[in-house]
Amino acid sequence: MLELVEGETLADKLRGGPLSVEEALRIALQIAEALDAAHEKAIIHRDLKPANTMVTPDGDVIVLDFGLAKAFIDDASGDELAESPTLSAAATREGVILGTAAYMSPEQARGKEVDKRTDIFSFGAVLYEMLTGRRAFPGEDVSETLAAVIKTEPDWSYLPASTDPRIRALLQGCLQKNRRKRRRNMGDVLAEIREVLTSDSIRLSPRTEPTTTSRTILVAALFSVVAGVIGWSLRAPAQKPVTRLEMLLPLRVGLARQPGVAISPDGTNLVFVSGMAGPLYLRVMDEKEAKLISGTEGARAPFFSPDGQWIGFWNRAEHTLNKVSIRGGSPVPLCPVEDFTGASWGSTDSIVFGQGVRGIWQVSADGGTPEVLIDFDEAEGLSAHRPQMLPGRDAVLFALASGVDWNNASIVVKSLDTGQKTC
Repeated sequence: MLELVEGETLADKLRGGPLSVEEALRIALQIAEALDAAHEKAIIHRDLKPANTMVTPDGDVIVLDFGLAKAFIDDASGDELAESPTLSAAATREGVILGTAAYMSPEQARGKEVDKRTDIFSFGAVLYEMLTGRRAFPGEDVSETLAAVIKTEPDWSYLPASTDPRIRALLQGCLQKNRRKRRRNMGDVLAEIREVLTSDSIRLSPRTEPTTTSRTILVAALFSVVAGVIGWSLRAPAQKPVTRLEMLLPLRVGLARQPGVAISPDGTNLVFVSGMAGPLYLRVMDEKEAKLISGTEGARAPFFSPDGQWIGFWNRAEHTLNKVSIRGGSPVPLCPVEDFTGASWGSTDSIVFGQGVRGIWQVSADGGTPEVLIDFDEAEGLSAHRPQMLPGRDAVLFALASGVDWNNASIVVKSLDTGQKTC
């Protein structure tokens, strides 16, 4: 029997960037309680990672998938790589090896005998990722990731400046390569986190004080055990981190003079046009380098979808409005557009775009035949630029100019219901 758990995995949660220090510590405390309960029952998890941690809508944390768990035993065959998650039954699925390898302890990566301190190392890697939004041991492939786990130290400069020195010390203690120097048990880790959460650095209200009432759920399912711990039901209010951006352009790449930069609604991604007409480059904010988006040669004026998963742009060479996923793949043509003067992606999954003297148009985000929203008398020579659908979908905001005379341009809001125009 399997338990249905509502919520999102910690991996999904971290796609939005690092957590606030308080929220990260609250989640870490519940993970530590789950591991401590498992260790009390002589069980090592051996595959702790964000994808195996669920956060419920109430803020409770459940540690999942004890499929690689083992009891505390003196294993003379510890050198067998079959004991490592890199050679688990799931290792043939794309992405599973790398996701697991990034959170292994050095002894586990080497295929050596493991004990409960391997979970403490994995716990440190997960806590580091919650605080920084990046993996402690990144790598392009499994080999590089395992090499980083065994040989390199995490980049401590990515920790928020507000991180309590005691938490920095805890991370360094959990992520010691030599397990003899590592924190010895989760009980000690729990005590250190509780001390920080109840200190003046993070003040909690009385009803949210950490308690020891967490419970562990163990459910047998085929060859795996699902274990979890449910703690108190309060999620810390999200804190908006301060982001400082340093833009390093790829070699021989320059920014377009025309509007060629857009930031995703959640602030985690930036896209820009290289040169006068593409291609597009995507810069993930917590990474140092921008990456080419293939197939976007000729692109101009990029803009993001409301969920930040798609980038819209006009292809100057083909005179088409297009979209492309931030994860890659071929651009998808939406409709022909001859005289493009800017676009935006509405919350109702439709795109509004300007066509100069031909007015403002709208097309489905899935493509199709565009329709006119606001028509102009071409004889007047007025042109619409950068249209934005306002909330409620009853008015459009845009710039109105006579030809290219921006000295006399105006900002206009026009009602789609009454036709009233406000400048």
